Amino acid sequence: MRKTDLIPFLFLGMVACNDGGSKEGEKTADTATAATVDTTSHHPMADSANAVAPLPAIPEGAKVFFVNLKNGQKIKSPYKVKMGVSGIALDSAGVIKPASGHHHILIDAGDSLAAGTVVPKDSTHLHFGNAQKEAELKLTPGEHTITLQYADGIHRSYGGKLASSVKVTVQK
Repeated sequence: MRKTDLIPFLFLGMVACNDGGSKEGEKTADTATAATVDTTSHHPMADSANAVAPLPAIPEGAKVFFVNLKNGQKIKSPYKVKMGVSGIALDSAGVIKPASGHHHILIDAGDSLAAGTVVPKDSTHLHFGNAQKEAELKLTPGEHTITLQYADGIHRSYGGKLASSVKVTVQK
């Protein structure tokens, strides 16, 4: 068989393996986008036996809140959301520090994650591990529940005690 006889088979193989140019992340672009940094694989608090430090205690009176979003508010997309925290330090992800953490936004993903649960990283769980206080959300028109969830340095949720949810309507 000549080399040129193989070209149709190679072409057929390339077409069969092609995903049509779609990308996993394309479907998320119409739900929400935000600049995030992946720090989930960095766990400097693990000791030589690979044990991870316990979830830090939540200081008395600590809370998280949306600075510029209220329950029932009507917004337009994209929307620059401002995240607030008091009674606990805002710090970058990567190191577990007492009385410290960073923000995550859950979009239509419940009112909080159980304490100690690692926040997933996907289109409905946005990470702000560089201690960001603002994010631009691109949401589809309609009603959405947006939850601000605080987590420790390795993205473990502080649970409902450090979460705040609002329902908003995104107008066309």
